[in-house]
Order: sequence, then C-alpha cells, then structure tokens
Amino acid sequence: MNANSAPPINAAPPLVATTRWLALASLVGLIVLGLAWELWLAPIRPGGSWLALKVLPLCIPLGGILKNRMYTYRWVSLLVWIYFTEGVVRATSDHGLSAWLATVEVVLCLLLFVACALHVRIRLKNAKLAAGTRPAA
Repeated sequence: MNANSAPPINAAPPLVATTRWLALASLVGLIVLGLAWELWLAPIRPGGSWLALKVLPLCIPLGGILKNRMYTYRWVSLLVWIYFTEGVVRATSDHGLSAWLATVEVVLCLLLFVACALHVRIRLKNAKLAAGTRPAA
C-alpha cells in the first residue's frame, strides 16, 4: 500500500462522524424546539413563558460535542431523559399543537440518546482495537 493513500492516524471512522453529527443535530433541534415551543408556537401563557429557560442546560454540552469530548456524550445521554420524560408527559396530557411538539421532543430525545450511546460504544471499541486488546462481545 502506498504511504500517501493511507488514512491519517487520527481520522474518525465514518460511523463515529455520523453519530457525532446526529448528536449535534438532535441537540440543536431540542434547543430550537424548546425555545420556539415556549416562546411562540404553543406557550403555556400568551406572549411566552419562563419555561423557555428549560433549554439552558442543553446549551452547556454544545462545546463538548463540538470538541468531540467523550465525557460530554456520556452525561448528555443521561441528561436527555429529563427532556424525554417532559415530552412524554406533555404528549399525553396536552392537546393540539403542544402535544405534537411534545412528540417531536420525544423523537429528538431518542435520536440524541441513540447517537450518544453509539458514539461512546464505537469509540471505546476502537480504542480497545487500537490498544491491541480483543473487544468484548
């Protein structure tokens, strides 16, 4: 094999890059949805609601996801269940547009969780392979 055709050592496998972008897209989607929902689309009170502040914890991991920090993917996969729970409760108790927005929130939460879990799993498996140990089945 020609040395010029070899991939760079630090190149991320395609699935790692895919899970990273899926996590980033679903995280940004949750932030945008939360703001639009509580300020314009279906606020609890006319004119907007302080409930829009619920998106602030979702802004914290943006830097870690962009910098591809493993620790961020791990704790975001736990944080997302709070928003999943809110989405399920509001999807079953609200009516009209609010219930549909809650369903979208649930889907985005599931996408974010799957992306984070797969990302961590693939990176750990790749690290074991790079270290020369046999990955667990």
